Amino acid sequence: MWGAVDTMRSVCIYLYILLVLQLLCRLTTAQPQLLPGSCNFELGTCGYTSESGSWSMNEEGHLVTVDSAVLSDQEQAVLVSPVLDQQEWSCLRLVYQITGQGSLHLHLRPDSDNFDYSLWSANTPSDSWLIASVDLPNTTNPHQILLEGRPKRGSGNSVAIFEIHIVPGYCLECNFEEHHLCGYSNSWNPNVNWYVGGVAKEPASNLLKEHTNNNNQRGHFMYVDSVYAKHFQEVAKLTSPMTTAPMAGCLTFYYQRDQERGNMFSLFSRDQLGHYEEIWRPEVYFTLNWTMVSVDIKAPHPLQVVFEVAFNSARGGYVAIDDISFSPEFCHTDTEPAFDPSIANCDFENGLCLYHQDRVESKVWNRVSVKPNAYRIGDHTTGTGCFLLANTPFASRPGYMGRLHGPLLPGNHRYCLRFYYMLHGFRKADNSLVLYIYDENNVALEKVWSLTDSSRAVWTQVEVTYMKPMMSKVVFASICTNFWECGLVAIDDITVSMGDCQIKAGSHPGQCNFESGICGYIQDKNGDKADWLRVRGHTPTSYTGPRGDHTTGVTSCILKRP
Repeated sequence: MWGAVDTMRSVCIYLYILLVLQLLCRLTTAQPQLLPGSCNFELGTCGYTSESGSWSMNEEGHLVTVDSAVLSDQEQAVLVSPVLDQQEWSCLRLVYQITGQGSLHLHLRPDSDNFDYSLWSANTPSDSWLIASVDLPNTTNPHQILLEGRPKRGSGNSVAIFEIHIVPGYCLECNFEEHHLCGYSNSWNPNVNWYVGGVAKEPASNLLKEHTNNNNQRGHFMYVDSVYAKHFQEVAKLTSPMTTAPMAGCLTFYYQRDQERGNMFSLFSRDQLGHYEEIWRPEVYFTLNWTMVSVDIKAPHPLQVVFEVAFNSARGGYVAIDDISFSPEFCHTDTEPAFDPSIANCDFENGLCLYHQDRVESKVWNRVSVKPNAYRIGDHTTGTGCFLLANTPFASRPGYMGRLHGPLLPGNHRYCLRFYYMLHGFRKADNSLVLYIYDENNVALEKVWSLTDSSRAVWTQVEVTYMKPMMSKVVFASICTNFWECGLVAIDDITVSMGDCQIKAGSHPGQCNFESGICGYIQDKNGDKADWLRVRGHTPTSYTGPRGDHTTGVTSCILKRP
């Protein structure tokens, strides 16, 4: 009898220990490792300080806020973290709210630098808390996180921060164990949507074991089921947060798929302009267990990944995903290394770089340098350097085309070409400067740009985005139809980068072209009697200033002191 009691007691103790271990495992899974710099503002500010005292704890705790009513003129509300020394890539998740008009900006301040690097900003007001995910790239330097709240002047404008979590890894990564789902969001559809699986009452959970904790089935995953589909091609989208840095490496995830009558499952990348590119599609319609997928990503710009499922009917089965991870190493050894398009850059200070002319036209484009004065300007790069000039009086002959060929670039990439031109002497602007895309056999594929205005004697910027499936190159052409319509056309500072020209690269600290404001620069209202003015075009009096701004030419803005 006593032996049976001891056996029963041992079983109870074993079951109790097993239950405690399961609970500890669950708590460990639900609470990821938080790195220094994280704060929920429940017991204080965790070492964060307000540079001007404008940020304050809410009376009930749990958040910090800055209100326009407490900010004086030109005062900056900056919340500064303690010094952090995290050398590996990490992800900062920020829970915030902007009420009324205003903005919130996140900066990185290296301990050995005098400048703050802008990483992220938001200016959309909301009636609820929003989640932002910001990648913090690996660095060897200690640094601080700066959060700058900019509520606009007026009543009812404020910026609040509820929580700051910094976790190891990339912001694309997620195991869906936390309530915020790592910033992944479902695009609402009345009939088919992505749901959190792992709870017994949900339709697909009876069919699936969660991948992360598939031994006890207590974990969570994302799934979409066709049971409520009513129309042909009902689509469900699960979208990651937008990365705040270019991404190149291996994206890995696990999926299960059941296709009774038909579903289409694809993975897309999406850039800041909303351009989609399919990067993976499964080769099988049905998987019995969780299947791992590895996909190479090469993006020179921030991106989102989008898991998309389209159903043909209510009997289209289900799709589930789990455990999304990312590595900076490519998945496959045969993946092409990242290509550097800067080989096509040239400022013509030290020659023609990799550009060349057709031999029969070798005298059309000439590298020249002029001394600037009140009647003419120098090159775009420095004002006193070199640029390329076509249609010089000594080389002009009616009925010719002068071609300048760039280097060949690989196909299937989107390129952004930027250059500056200046025109003088053409009665008609048509064909004075034309830009073509040629293939490797010197066959013209497309005319992507031509000069349409008649701006004179000022450097003007041009931006052209193009993409071809084969190797291609840019060719600048200037056409002289007759002697009376020939003139001088100059080009300078050609740059080529990956991506769309509309996606602007992040600026360096202190960098400003004054196109959209003065970038945080502040006037000294008390120390002098003059102010800088942001103006467009030429100065009102002759020979007292530039004919246009340096950024794009005649139509943009400069900062001028009267």
